[in-house]
Amino acid sequence: MHNNNAVSSHLSKVPAITLGFWIIKIAATTLGETGGDAVTMSMNLGYMTGTLIFAVIFLAAAVIQIRHQTYNKWVYWFTVVATTTVGTTLADFADRSLGIGYLGGTLLLSSLLILSLLVWRLVCGSIAVSSVNNSRTEIFYWVTIMFSQTLGTALGDWTADTEGFGYDGGILLFVGALAVIALLYWFTKISRTILFWSAFILTRPLGAVVGDFLDKPLSEGGMELSRYSASLALGAFIIACLFVIPQRAAVKEASV
Repeated sequence: MHNNNAVSSHLSKVPAITLGFWIIKIAATTLGETGGDAVTMSMNLGYMTGTLIFAVIFLAAAVIQIRHQTYNKWVYWFTVVATTTVGTTLADFADRSLGIGYLGGTLLLSSLLILSLLVWRLVCGSIAVSSVNNSRTEIFYWVTIMFSQTLGTALGDWTADTEGFGYDGGILLFVGALAVIALLYWFTKISRTILFWSAFILTRPLGAVVGDFLDKPLSEGGMELSRYSASLALGAFIIACLFVIPQRAAVKEASV
């Protein structure tokens, strides 16, 4: 028992950052877009109702995740998907229903995200995901993820629609940005924590644009797939990945 506790104290409650992590993360963010749109648009429930529904699901998932003593891949990734769906509906509500627009939403959420990271760093001394192994750091972790997921929807829509990149152009733009981060990871000594959060944030607008590309009408540059079938296919893909791709907790280490 003593040995198990010693091992557990050196493990984070979030997964190790591997290629498999990024594959599942991008699929989860894409599911957040199609799933959120399925409820608010296809079911015609509206952005406010959709946000309330997914906010309740996210809060319940976050409580279960935080109460778990160790990393559980099913609980963790369900919570991530919950943040992406509520992030989609919340961003759409702010951008469209409140009328602040994609740029306004992007600027507001960028500020909230940066503030979240700064407060987390000041209070806990580290924003490295490997340090997430207690309730306090985990609350900061999920608040930060919540802001990043919401920002990603606004940023993806602003890039694809307002700036005229379109869905294919937006996908290429964000894939290119992620490729630059990968090169910086391999060939420079820039803080791994900074590079992680940069990549984590950018995978959300990529997922948002891919999700829109899948379900938007052909006349708007999309593939016009059913939001329901696209969401089910993405959910099945994530579940398959969780069975096939090895999952392990990140090892706690000193980092910035």
